[in-house]
Amino acid sequence: MIRQHLVLVLLVVAGFALSLMAGKLWIAPNVWMGAGRDGAILLELRLPRALLGLGIGAMLGLSGAVLQGYLRNPLADPAVIGVSSSAALGAVAAIVLGTAASPVALFACAMAAAAGAMALLAALTWRRASSVQFILAGTVLASLSGALTAFLISIAPNPYAVAEVLDWLMGALTDRGMDDVRNASPFLIVGGVLLAMTGRSLDALGLGEETARSLGIRLGRVQTLVVLGTGLGVGACVAVSGVVGFVGLIVPHVLRPWFGARPSRLLLPSALGGAALVLVADSLCRLAPGVGEVRMGVAMAMIGAPFFLWLLLRGRVPWS
Repeated sequence: MIRQHLVLVLLVVAGFALSLMAGKLWIAPNVWMGAGRDGAILLELRLPRALLGLGIGAMLGLSGAVLQGYLRNPLADPAVIGVSSSAALGAVAAIVLGTAASPVALFACAMAAAAGAMALLAALTWRRASSVQFILAGTVLASLSGALTAFLISIAPNPYAVAEVLDWLMGALTDRGMDDVRNASPFLIVGGVLLAMTGRSLDALGLGEETARSLGIRLGRVQTLVVLGTGLGVGACVAVSGVVGFVGLIVPHVLRPWFGARPSRLLLPSALGGAALVLVADSLCRLAPGVGEVRMGVAMAMIGAPFFLWLLLRGRVPWS
């Protein structure tokens, strides 16, 4: 098990180094601490982008593993509870209504919407700590947020606002700075800690809710940790980078054959695997032909949709 963890750590380190080097202009490791043009590009553009890729990937991978364990559904990911779509709604509202005068204002609006989603989700599920009711409430919240986002796009006052909204919804780490790192880091750290605290409880939930209760697991506490951790962490991810999907779905499935199906053993590997995946994917987006970049949300959807289809087919066909 230690060897597998070491491999993931090395992949994260390699992905971080690649994120610092890769781009239309390659920066060699021997000038990382230098001054001049390359040093400015590294410190002002590449380093914040790599740090955000590390944090966002770790949070999306970790939250995917937690939700799959809590809901006992191998196809669950952070989008299933509606927090990401709600954070996107807050950012879209800020753009369309003209209140996103700065990245900080955009981040604040997205996090406020994520907080509202957490409160609504808690209100819909507080009477009964059931995973079925939890996923139903999340589905309703995601559908409502998606409909309101489409409504705001349809009433946008000018095509420039629509173009900005669509560009933001595709998800990317382009032109992010250290201010974005400082804004997102506290929420990512707190959310990650809360989700990491659910490991033992998720193992017990794998035996069924009644068995978990008999083992002393307080399902209300577990649900609260899941809601708060996912809301803070995933909300911050969406607020700083836009919508990046499928990471939380792909990573736990890829790593489960290595680390086993027990959720507690999968949390740390999923965080490391998510960080490595996002770092590498973001680096490859910069290397796409042409002047611009492929949006990371688009690239992850191109990877994740076939993977999702493969999971569905594997559920019906007994592949060996």
